[in-house]
Amino acid sequence: MKKLATIALIAIISVSTYAQEKKDKLKRHDGKQMEKFTAEQRNELMLKKMTLELDLNASQQKDLGKIIAEESAKREAFMKKRKEKTEKPTSDQIFEKKSKMLDEQIAMKSKMKKVLSADQFKKWEEMKKHHRQGMRKHKSMRNHGVHGMKKDMKHKDSSAVKK
Repeated sequence: MKKLATIALIAIISVSTYAQEKKDKLKRHDGKQMEKFTAEQRNELMLKKMTLELDLNASQQKDLGKIIAEESAKREAFMKKRKEKTEKPTSDQIFEKKSKMLDEQIAMKSKMKKVLSADQFKKWEEMKKHHRQGMRKHKSMRNHGVHGMKKDMKHKDSSAVKK
């Protein structure tokens, strides 16, 4: 009896420890562990990536560094605010939020046009397009079940009634 109790206790401890480890590790969509960077580190990496992709000069890097920092601060504030809210937004609130988001995208586009050359701007829009496609792909993969069907879909037509 003591052996059985000891084995059960060890099993419970093992499972709870494993569950805590798994919860603490942030995973990316490819299954690898996500790095935990500060906002400044993320901004610096983004600026360097854009410098490589768009061949930015020093003044462009300086201007984009400011823009990236502003956008990052806005995003952090938005995420914090979103986590604090618990009730569902009304349709008017959703409309207001989407309208504000589109206004911010328009403003970002005009800022980028001022900083980048025509070729660089074109390249930046292509980068954004590929990023959006990657996000859509990730989102659609997350929404599909094991067999490639949407979670809420059924294998057979449920409206057909056998007689």
